[in-house]
Amino acid sequence: MEKPKQSTFRRLLTFAAPYKGRIILSVIASMGVAASDGVIAKLVEPFIDRIVIGQDYELARLAPFFVIGLALFKGISRYVQEYFISTAGQMAIQDIRNALFGQSMNLSMRYHTDTASGSLMSRILNDVNLMQSVLSNVIVSGIRETLTLVGLAGVALYTDWRMALMAFVVIPAAAVPASTIGRKIKKFSRKGQGAMGGLTTALEQAFSGIKVIKAFATEEQEKKKFVGQNLSYYHFIRKTIKYAALSSPVMEVLTSIGVAAVLWYGLHRVLAGEMTQGQLFSVLAAIVMMYTPLKRLTKVNNTVQQALGAAERVFEVFDEKPDILEVQDATELRACRGEVCFENVSFSYDAEPVIQNLNLSVSPGEVVALVGPSGAGKSTLAGLISRFYDPTAGRILIDGLDIKSLSTRSLHANLALVDQETFLFNATICENISYGSADATTEEVEAAARQAFADDFIQLMPEGYQTLIGDRGVRLSGGQRQRLCIARAILRNAPILLLDEATSALDTESEAMVQLALSNLMRERTTFVIAHRLSTVKHADRILVLEDGRIKESGSHTELLAADGLYKRLHDMQFLEPK
Repeated sequence: MEKPKQSTFRRLLTFAAPYKGRIILSVIASMGVAASDGVIAKLVEPFIDRIVIGQDYELARLAPFFVIGLALFKGISRYVQEYFISTAGQMAIQDIRNALFGQSMNLSMRYHTDTASGSLMSRILNDVNLMQSVLSNVIVSGIRETLTLVGLAGVALYTDWRMALMAFVVIPAAAVPASTIGRKIKKFSRKGQGAMGGLTTALEQAFSGIKVIKAFATEEQEKKKFVGQNLSYYHFIRKTIKYAALSSPVMEVLTSIGVAAVLWYGLHRVLAGEMTQGQLFSVLAAIVMMYTPLKRLTKVNNTVQQALGAAERVFEVFDEKPDILEVQDATELRACRGEVCFENVSFSYDAEPVIQNLNLSVSPGEVVALVGPSGAGKSTLAGLISRFYDPTAGRILIDGLDIKSLSTRSLHANLALVDQETFLFNATICENISYGSADATTEEVEAAARQAFADDFIQLMPEGYQTLIGDRGVRLSGGQRQRLCIARAILRNAPILLLDEATSALDTESEAMVQLALSNLMRERTTFVIAHRLSTVKHADRILVLEDGRIKESGSHTELLAADGLYKRLHDMQFLEPK
């Protein structure tokens, strides 16, 4: 169990390496803080023996200046230490969060399908925040308290080594409960962060689905769900708090035993004339002050254990390997004609086959419709062309090139997707249309909007193309959102177009407008149309009927009706009045 912890700690420190200059400066300042405590303990002896007992008035006049000077030196040292380690820690945490978000963006669709977005958000936000304590507390606080402990121990040993050795017995005795408490804290902190992921998921789903919640009047149900998730988080955090709170009393009891032993032995030596009163109080001051960094080190260990629990969850994401990997020296897909071929393609989600031994050749500019019952594999085909997933067998070619040999950027630059979810960002209309086409001019954006029949309603908006449309385009109707997505695809000007249920959620009037927009979009492009509504695919060059991941029928609308097969049955179910 120790090896993974060291590995996690070592990996965490690699993020601090770029800021080693700040860390070194902070460590040097922490030496000043530690030295100040050692000097204070050592000055107790002359203060008692020469000023209190010896009545040295000259030294008494200088004492306040010593106190102020020492406090000033210690204060400056602590400020330098705190400022530079805190900024170094914050910059390292910023790098970790950036790298973690970048890793999550690089992971394949399969990972995002299997992982709750709230859990991923919790790791990027909450877990990374907890990790900052390691970079702040361990590197400098740990070093500072250790140096202070060593310095004060040196003062105690130099003044009277016998009494100092009695006090040192407490240190190894304290290590056992500190280690046990630390392990418990790490365990429950990790579980608590997992519960926080569930809490974040509940929040994300509630706010994303607020319209459904309001429509079904399930506010109380969602409140209960959130309260339950919050309670689960509290149960784990309560145990973390319990063990963290236990560490201080344990250390207090152990250190009091050490102080009592030293006091008993020291008083006997003073009464026997073997040491002066100043020496006794100097040793006592050093030992009492020595136990303070020892207690702080215990708290630092508790904080570190919490942070390591969070770090393990973060590094789990870093250790995830993308399913979709780009080959070295990947080919750039340029001047794409739009020819798409499936050669003996099969695909499975885990052990469940979705596409089975599929062969298909689509010519440039051809419009191919994919229809069939739910679960037939229609959307999966679009995902395979986009290389969201790789086939488990066979290969997919674009212009004769295996898409696995293409660079991901150039592949997607030649694809445009209009999905049924019509996802829009909380940004302006212009920014949403130009998403993925950063170099587009205002004129090009407006031209794409006109082709998508979106310009009319955009002009009626308060700020036209600069109007903010809210989260997921909540201020727009379904048809308006869909036309903005079509405008985005038109602006992208890709030779291969994927339409996945692009009109499934629209009313008749909106569908008519969107169909006109789609006609403009599909012109001279290789198009895959996935649809349940057969009325939207009647004019396709070819209709493929899928069932259980296989092509059951292929032909035009008229040919498939005449064949009296699965397409005819699907058509009759949609258009014929039930008897």
